[in-house]
Amino acid sequence: MSPRPPSLITRSDRTRAESSDPPDGYDEAVLSVVVAPWRRDPVVLRNERVPHEAASTMKMAVLAALYRGGLDWEQPVPVINSFRSAAGGEYANTRDWDSDPLPWQHLGERVPLRWLAERMVTHSSNLATNLCLGQVGAPAVAQVWHRAGAVGRTPRGIEDHAARQAGMHNRVSALDLVLLLESLEPEVLAMLEHNAHRVDLAAGLPPGTRLAGKNGWLPGARHSAAVVRPTDAPPYALAVCYTGPLANGEDVHDPAARLLARISAGVWQRRHAIAAAP
Repeated sequence: MSPRPPSLITRSDRTRAESSDPPDGYDEAVLSVVVAPWRRDPVVLRNERVPHEAASTMKMAVLAALYRGGLDWEQPVPVINSFRSAAGGEYANTRDWDSDPLPWQHLGERVPLRWLAERMVTHSSNLATNLCLGQVGAPAVAQVWHRAGAVGRTPRGIEDHAARQAGMHNRVSALDLVLLLESLEPEVLAMLEHNAHRVDLAAGLPPGTRLAGKNGWLPGARHSAAVVRPTDAPPYALAVCYTGPLANGEDVHDPAARLLARISAGVWQRRHAIAAAP
């Protein structure tokens, strides 16, 4: 199928997204969009294969690896803040950079693996993510991406700066994120419905709209991917990745978050046309 032109992205959004130079080696700001009827061919593709820093979207792949790994979800896991770097040596998370303070209150204790997995995707806990990654290992996460047919990879944990400096980047494309969502089991998607950060794509939808997915942000990047389930139309997948100067790294008060919300609102308005695509 030939994708339709991305008319859901307004001229003002495009101008705002491409206004100046982003960090990390890009020559210009990059906005990537994929829209697809659920588990069907995309109807909108814009810079769909451009790699972006994955930020917290990689936590969906960690969750899938946990689910497929046959682990006991109720097993107690020690809450520590010391992790093996993919480049060798050790690294730790920074408490002030974590959006979820609750796991930090359990340092030195043991908590159920299920609870860590939930905090990883509902409150985007970096500490919980690295603890979960330690249970399954990076190869299992790589297999999740491979099984989805994605090109992107996330070989290191959150804040593993030594690995990043060694060239191990967590990078994904908007198409990778849609492929990942489409590959997930119903139980995993159900867990992704409880994302507490109702910004980005969620902010562009009517209150109460069901969606399952994950967002992620850091200075210079803002992404979100989800399957959206309207009550009056079939579900659709949407992934938006933005790399550029609009993204200030704040969880809520981020101009890039508002950009993603506007795109989400535009897609929502065309939900019936998306469903009718041949």
